[in-house]
Amino acid sequence: MSDVTSAGATADDLPAPAEGLVLTHFLTVSDVPRSRAFYADILDGRVVLDENPCIVKVANSWIIMNPGGGPTDDKPDVVLRTPENPDTVSSFLNVRVADIHDFYATASAKGAEFLTPPIDRRAELRCYMRDPDGYLIEVGQATGLLKGILARTDTET
Repeated sequence: MSDVTSAGATADDLPAPAEGLVLTHFLTVSDVPRSRAFYADILDGRVVLDENPCIVKVANSWIIMNPGGGPTDDKPDVVLRTPENPDTVSSFLNVRVADIHDFYATASAKGAEFLTPPIDRRAELRCYMRDPDGYLIEVGQATGLLKGILARTDTET
């Protein structure tokens, strides 16, 4: 498959299980090269396919990206587009890290834009960043959760 994959990736790098299933995350993006660079650089992903679709293997999962577009025969009433309002969210990528302070510092140095620094939510340390199209990405490190302490609610201080 070296004629269709990038940087020496093999069929084993593709989200194609021999049995069972794997879970991937698809994003409609406005600029594939820009988004591909973001997920490869900020999340240390490995580019498996450059485009059509772009596939970046990140840790134990894959981010699949393509430009938006109109309906197709397998989704006849569906239009794909990037977020119109990045402050209204119905879904987001959730990334778990071993050391959130190290991730925050490293990703910030690479140009990632965070909404806030990591905040202690009792069960976890958590912060959010956005990708180039405005998609929200939660970054968290389990702390209290490992001891049975649940997250605080918005009404608790």
